[in-house]
Amino acid sequence: MGPRLCQVCNGAQSKYKCPSCLAPYCSVACFKKHKENPCALPVSSLEKPPTTGPESRADRPLIVEEPSEVLQRLQLEAVASSSEICSSLKDENLQKLILNIDCSPDAEKELEKAMGVDVFRIFTDKILSTLGS
Repeated sequence: MGPRLCQVCNGAQSKYKCPSCLAPYCSVACFKKHKENPCALPVSSLEKPPTTGPESRADRPLIVEEPSEVLQRLQLEAVASSSEICSSLKDENLQKLILNIDCSPDAEKELEKAMGVDVFRIFTDKILSTLGS
């Protein structure tokens, strides 16, 4: 699929897509003009069947047996702002392990397997250290 024209000015090649409706646009000026009218994701995009590959998250209810194990906002912010943790997340092997856990219908089993991998165990240690556990 080749380059597309801006749907606002129809004069330039689009470089961007509207996050709401995916309409191509070429500049901030065209984006602002486009946003003057409400837009939404096209109906055909909303009716796509869910993917079953490794990119889709497994549908499972969030069950918390011990509410004290849920991180508080400040703890989440500490983890998110840690440069050491952010740097670790650049590792593709770690990303794959996390994705496998998130997409698995048996996340606990995947988590157990991941704990046997050094890069994941080091990552979890960094998180615990950041949390002061």
